[in-house]
Amino acid sequence: MKKRYSIILFALAIAMAGCRKYVEIDQLSIRTLKYTSDYRNTLNNNNVLEGTFSYPILSGDDIEITDQVRQNALSSASADIFANVYTWASKYTSDTQSDGDWERQYKTIYVCNEVLQGVLTSQGGNETEKQTIYAEALVHRAYAYLILVNMYGKQYSSATAATDFGVPLLTTPNLYTKLSRTPVAEVYSQILKDLRTSISRLPAIADFNVRPSKAAAYALFSKTYLSMRDFNNAALYADSTLALQSGLIDLKAYENTPMTLPVRLVNPEVIFSKIANVVIPATSLSNDLLTSLGTTDLRYKIYTDVRSRFPGQFSTAFTGRASCKYLVNGEFVINNGPSVPEIMLIKAECLARAGQTADAMTVVNNLRIKRFNNANYAPLTASSAADALRIVVEEKRKELFGTGLRWFDQKRLMLDDAFTQTKTRNYKGTDYTLSPTSNRYIYPIGDKYILLNPELQQNPR
Repeated sequence: MKKRYSIILFALAIAMAGCRKYVEIDQLSIRTLKYTSDYRNTLNNNNVLEGTFSYPILSGDDIEITDQVRQNALSSASADIFANVYTWASKYTSDTQSDGDWERQYKTIYVCNEVLQGVLTSQGGNETEKQTIYAEALVHRAYAYLILVNMYGKQYSSATAATDFGVPLLTTPNLYTKLSRTPVAEVYSQILKDLRTSISRLPAIADFNVRPSKAAAYALFSKTYLSMRDFNNAALYADSTLALQSGLIDLKAYENTPMTLPVRLVNPEVIFSKIANVVIPATSLSNDLLTSLGTTDLRYKIYTDVRSRFPGQFSTAFTGRASCKYLVNGEFVINNGPSVPEIMLIKAECLARAGQTADAMTVVNNLRIKRFNNANYAPLTASSAADALRIVVEEKRKELFGTGLRWFDQKRLMLDDAFTQTKTRNYKGTDYTLSPTSNRYIYPIGDKYILLNPELQQNPR
């Protein structure tokens, strides 16, 4: 039975005051998770619960690493894991290496399962507190599974989701549960179930955006239905989200003082604060993205910069620009949780797909007007619904570059003929290709976990 520990071994060392060590028996000066406040403190541990993913930052086509110094850094900084991710390799990790993105999300799930199992019968809290904590754990777990199934499972398709491999679905903290892969459809069903159960128990807006709220749950509903290509529901939940939270930062106010941009905990655009597992510094941006942005876009001016902004990170031959989002206000984090701009653009996409061209462009322009100086702003128009959809997708790429979210859009949009493209990269003199139907859009499961848990099936390569 020891093999069962491998997928969740990290749970034994989670940074939550050693919770797992103390849940069986009381120890001297240490108590079990017993009181409602214990569970509150467990969910307050942002070191565990705020992290999301990092690999998709390198996979997506908004990033293009051509400089030799940066290419060498990909290998040296991660024992080739990042280089493997960047080149869409057949596997990312060796049989002794851990997959940080996989483990981060299952660590979150383990913590949530501990809370869900015990908080409702905990001592010392009132029923409202218990129900709120319970609901927060559901939302955190739902988002973790949404990330996992979109990284390691096939893109949702109603025709095949019932049989396509998803990820192991763990809903209790039992270390000895079966770890075979649950079909994609069942994983999505669990995500939606968790979110539905949470809604009535959550505040409209949380006291701190690291905590789930109704707005956060609605945003995750919208993202989930978008991935399922249920555009009607994605639009409805986008509306529900924006009815509760719709604040935007006007970049005009920060053009000359970007270091004063609000940090994530007070950022009106952040619906649910989540951050990349690690910051991959000096990620250079693709030429087509930079061309699309244009030099008058304040996202270009504020969130990208030349090599002098990144001392020692590039060779003197580098003439492009790199994302500096993680540097602008001193936080040194990459925000990639649900945000107001993302949900606005989900709404715009759904409108375009429904043939509501003018309405879709109104949403896009309501965002863009906050991204240009008055002298440089011009509203965009679309000649058709298909043209509006193209504009929305491109605007989303410009708004969210460097966060990793582009990768998930690339993957799901491969089901649309209008967006199927073959991607190519050159890394250390070798060309790599990613075709629209490639299995490389599905991340490999680490050999380490399969060796210790043979029931885990590898993705086709």
